[in-house]
Amino acid sequence: MSKGIATAERVSLSASDNFVYQRSLLAYHKAAEIVSGDVLEIGTGTGYGVSIIAPKAMRFITIDKKLPAAHDCGDGNVEYYEATVPPIPADNNSFDYVVCFQVIEHIKKDLEFVREVHRVLKPRGKFIVTTPNVLMSLTRNPYHVREYLADELKNILECEFSQVEALGVSGNERVMKYYNKNRRSVKLITSVDFFDLQHRLPRQMLQLPYDVLNRFNRWRLLRKNRKLTTSITMDDYSIGPVSDECFDLFFVATK
Repeated sequence: MSKGIATAERVSLSASDNFVYQRSLLAYHKAAEIVSGDVLEIGTGTGYGVSIIAPKAMRFITIDKKLPAAHDCGDGNVEYYEATVPPIPADNNSFDYVVCFQVIEHIKKDLEFVREVHRVLKPRGKFIVTTPNVLMSLTRNPYHVREYLADELKNILECEFSQVEALGVSGNERVMKYYNKNRRSVKLITSVDFFDLQHRLPRQMLQLPYDVLNRFNRWRLLRKNRKLTTSITMDDYSIGPVSDECFDLFFVATK
C-alpha cells in the first residue's frame, strides 16, 4: 500500500479490517454481475476491486486522487488516472457503467458529482454507488462530508436519473455479533469525550485522532476476538431491499 493511503479510511487486507473488507468485496462481486462494455470506477482505493471488475469490462478506466501502489491488476484493459472529482475527466456519453464505492460521502458538491456521472454515462447507462447508511454509523467520521439516509441518497440520484433501485448491504448473526462488540468498544472510547468535541470541532481537526483511535480499536477487537473477526467472509453479507439495519446503501441508477 502506498504512503498516501495508509489510513483507516482506506480498506486494507489487514485482518483488523476484515469486517469492512468483506462487505466491500461483496459490492464488487455484485457489480461484476451487472457491468459490461466500457466501465469507469471512481475511487479505486488500494485497487483490490480491479481484478474483480476488469474481466467483465471491455475497457476499464479507474480514477482516484491517489493511484494504488500496483497497477498490474486486470487483463490489460485497465487504465489508471489520478484526479479529484468533480469534474470527471471524461467526454459525454463515454461509459456504459460507472462504479463508485464509498466515495460520495467524501465529496462536498455531491449533486454536481451526480450530474457529472450522468453526463459521462451513455443513454441507459447505469451508476452503481455505495455509501454508509448513517443509521448504522457508530460515531462521527470526520473524513466524511456527510452520510446519507436511504431517502436522501435516492432523492439526490433522482434529480438526474430516470430510475433508481434502492438496495442495501446487510449482515448475518456473525456480522452483527462483531458489530455489537464494536459498538460497545466505540461507546467506551467516546464516553471520555465529555464536551462532545467529535461534533463541535471542525472535521479536519478530528481526522488524525479519529484515524489513530479507529485503528487502535480495530486492532483491539482483533486481539480480543480473533476467531470472530477473521471468520467473517463475504458470504456473511447479503444485498437486498434497503432497510434501516443495512450497513451500506447499494443503489443502481439508470440514465
